[in-house]
Amino acid sequence: MGSGPNGPNGGGIDVLKPLFIYGTLCHLPLLEVVLGRLPALQPALLPDHAVYWAEGHDFPLVVAQAGAAAHGYLLTDLGAEDIARLDYYEGPFGYVPQERQLNMGGQTVSALVFMPKPGLWQPGARWQLQDWVTRWGQVIVATARDMMALYPAEIPMERRGAMVLRGAGRLRAAVPGANELRRPLAEREVQVQNRSQPYANFFAVEEYELSFRRFDGTQSPVVKRAVFISVDAVTVLPYDPVLDRVLLVEQFRMGPFARGDIQPWQLEPIAGRIDVGETPEDAARREALEEAGLTLGGLLPVSAYYPSPGAKIEYIYSYVALTSLPDGTAIIGGAEDEAEDIKGHLMGFEDFAALVARGEATSAPLLISYYWLERERARLRAQVRDAAG
Repeated sequence: MGSGPNGPNGGGIDVLKPLFIYGTLCHLPLLEVVLGRLPALQPALLPDHAVYWAEGHDFPLVVAQAGAAAHGYLLTDLGAEDIARLDYYEGPFGYVPQERQLNMGGQTVSALVFMPKPGLWQPGARWQLQDWVTRWGQVIVATARDMMALYPAEIPMERRGAMVLRGAGRLRAAVPGANELRRPLAEREVQVQNRSQPYANFFAVEEYELSFRRFDGTQSPVVKRAVFISVDAVTVLPYDPVLDRVLLVEQFRMGPFARGDIQPWQLEPIAGRIDVGETPEDAARREALEEAGLTLGGLLPVSAYYPSPGAKIEYIYSYVALTSLPDGTAIIGGAEDEAEDIKGHLMGFEDFAALVARGEATSAPLLISYYWLERERARLRAQVRDAAG
């Protein structure tokens, strides 16, 4: 946010006029991703205006404020393609181009500034670029790369939140993991010819035309592959080693329903998406509180994995959590703003084992967590007994 043309406004802009940018696009790595280049820019001030966080969002807005000055840059060498790319990145935020007088080294310069419509966003705290860079910079740059890779195909505004979560997932994916056997990705081993997004809403589908280096050293022919776009998630299975019981949750799931499963209500661990700025452990604790009203103790990592790598980018971090599960812990809950309807089930481990044995556990994270707990259960119970003396 904080630059300019968006929605229908870009087409009517006189590209010969200079443009003043403020806010996030003053972070030059982001500006370079959006434009595909770094334009000529000069420091400038917008008098009698100040920049604030848009309340509840990851971007700023500029508001009129007597005696203040909004810092930014004047861009003087923009062409039609630059304006189109800015327009595409900004999306329909309802900003409109208005002519303003800037202060540049004591001189007054006329330029276009894209101003938010009154009342569209509410200002929060005062905005500082470095604060935003520290909290959001890497994530938003990663998100911008995904957005601009799809240019000029339309990206609905309701997709932006999910795309930011995907950007955070990209940062986690870039951290090297265990790799003694598998083949690592080298430069140019995968060559993308085209990338498109034929469907985008809460989730999205992307299609790639690409080739990849085969095991015999030759390059494959260009193939078309589709991938379902979701985001990184976390699951947590609460376990009480004293009472030797677990808490499962049950809820309606679209996947089994769309498959035609006559039992679309699934038994699962507690689960949810990982928000920007959260670690997987943070997300596990938040989801346990939201879905089951549980405050968790120690979190024990089970595994991190792709549940369906041939078709989905989703990556799951699974945990078993040590916690107290007295009678009455199982509740009906869920986040109302997400239309969640979740029922908890308390059961002893032997009943859990019987449930798995009869095939009633059909969720992969639940099965993975069960087999981990089956292996580690005796050790965990012994540790609790030893600690109790």
